[in-house]
Amino acid sequence: MEDQRRSLSLRGALSVLFVTVLLEPGTAGMPPFYPMNQLCMFCDLELSSCSGTGTCMSNCSITSICTESNEVCVAIWRKNETDFSIETLCHDPSKPLYGIMLDDYNSSTCVMKEKNTTSGMAHFCSCTDEECNDVLLFSPSEILKDETVVDPTPDDPLVSVILVSLLPLLVMGIMVAGMFYWYRAYRQRMLNQEWESSIKKRKPRAGGLDCSDACAIMMDDDRSDSSSTHANNLNHNTEPLPIDLDLLVGKGRFAQVYKAKLKQTTSDQFETVAVKIFPYEEYASWKNEKDIFSNTDLRHENILHFLTAEERKVEKQYWLITAFHPRGNLQEYLTRHVISWEELQVLGSSLARGVAHLHSDRLPCGRPKVPIVHRDLKSSNILVKNDLTCCLCDFGLGLCLDSSLSVDDLANSGQVGTARYMAPEVLEARLNLENIESFKQTDIYSMALVLWEMTSRCEAIGEVKDYEPAYGSKVREHPCVESMKDNVLRDRGRPEIPDTWLRHQGVAVICATIKECWDHDPEARLTAHCVAERISEMEDELDKLSSRSSSAEKIPEELKIPIEVEIPEKEVKITEIQDIIAVDCSVSDEK
Repeated sequence: MEDQRRSLSLRGALSVLFVTVLLEPGTAGMPPFYPMNQLCMFCDLELSSCSGTGTCMSNCSITSICTESNEVCVAIWRKNETDFSIETLCHDPSKPLYGIMLDDYNSSTCVMKEKNTTSGMAHFCSCTDEECNDVLLFSPSEILKDETVVDPTPDDPLVSVILVSLLPLLVMGIMVAGMFYWYRAYRQRMLNQEWESSIKKRKPRAGGLDCSDACAIMMDDDRSDSSSTHANNLNHNTEPLPIDLDLLVGKGRFAQVYKAKLKQTTSDQFETVAVKIFPYEEYASWKNEKDIFSNTDLRHENILHFLTAEERKVEKQYWLITAFHPRGNLQEYLTRHVISWEELQVLGSSLARGVAHLHSDRLPCGRPKVPIVHRDLKSSNILVKNDLTCCLCDFGLGLCLDSSLSVDDLANSGQVGTARYMAPEVLEARLNLENIESFKQTDIYSMALVLWEMTSRCEAIGEVKDYEPAYGSKVREHPCVESMKDNVLRDRGRPEIPDTWLRHQGVAVICATIKECWDHDPEARLTAHCVAERISEMEDELDKLSSRSSSAEKIPEELKIPIEVEIPEKEVKITEIQDIIAVDCSVSDEK
């Protein structure tokens, strides 16, 4: 019995060995008789906690040998309305599964890919390693650190195809960048050549102007000139100008003004300019002044010559670059100098011409122009040029009286300006918003105070006192609106015009003009154009009247006896002058 049991055990062992040899292809040099089928995880649809990101386990506990030798391991992940599910199985990749064909099934790892099946969207993966569908990879970049699962495929042909496809695009991008850089360099070179050629071609004026500078900046003398071509080049320049700040020459509420050097691009020479610097928080004031200056219709010999505006992001500043006038503003000039009668005429008439150009709705050629009001006219906002003419500056509070502005837009402009120079209607906040002329009339009032300041420093009035602004010691140095209301509205006060000023015929006419300009009733004030014509015609009218009288009857520039009392016949002559000029002024206004 025991011998029989030993015989059966020996036969069983030989049978197992024979089967093992058959299942092991190529063992001991023998050809494979029967290929081994795929070993895969095989579970029906089961709920899972896998959220579809990173790496997940199938959590299937059943391992199965695929029935067909060409079947591969497959895993399917689905997202339902409330949960997730995973299905693991064997499948022949040559046959559709849920309406799709498997791809990349030769991989050793199970990389999930989203597919549109007959039952909705699902993630599929297929692979050929044993139980490879147990580990699901939802991102191709997330390869397991386990060396048995990593699929090293450094020679992936797809990568080579992509690189070869991108190479022409890379070369094209480099070519486009190179062409763009070359265009910018070429354009900058052409602008510089055009700039230099425009300077060389510029003809000097009859006054002997020989402006050979590279910047064509407005000259600070009676030969003042500017190049509109150069100004346009500056305005269209995208790069900051090569400017070195030199000296602080002025400081206001919104900005500081520096004397600066504008370097030439082709030499070591430079031109002197003025740079008005606004801090970042004063952007609105800078933009308003820039927009007004940028209007080409504003250009006039009695308005500050504008070059360009820049936003300096590094310094966090906004710049306005203009011509520089070394004589400074009118307030500083009157403080340092006593002016002659001829200089008073030049200063006064140029001031009136500048304001008249601002207020005008037409250019000298007849083309329409948008009127502009300054709204902060005062002696410190007027510059004195080398030829002793005035030019207006500081348009931070300026307002373009566009016909499109509504009453609400005008009302929102507010009570602006310097209290000392505010017109009565501005102090009282009763400006007539229905009529844009009312805004011009406020400038006329302010201009009258500036004309008074000029006259107070003219040697033709007799005894000349130290410079004082309008209303002088009647108010504080920087009066508030309420104190000005007391003087201007309640007391109806105006700066004093002593009788001694009226001894000079011309000064008497200037004083009469000033009184008409600061009239309490805005409608009664003269226009700036009328003031300019009156001053320019005054000397001619004086000469005509003087020619009618004998040399003994001529009125000297300084008369020791008051006109009103001792020489009434001379007062009649002054009245006659005013009447003649008033008639001429009314006729010019009608035109």
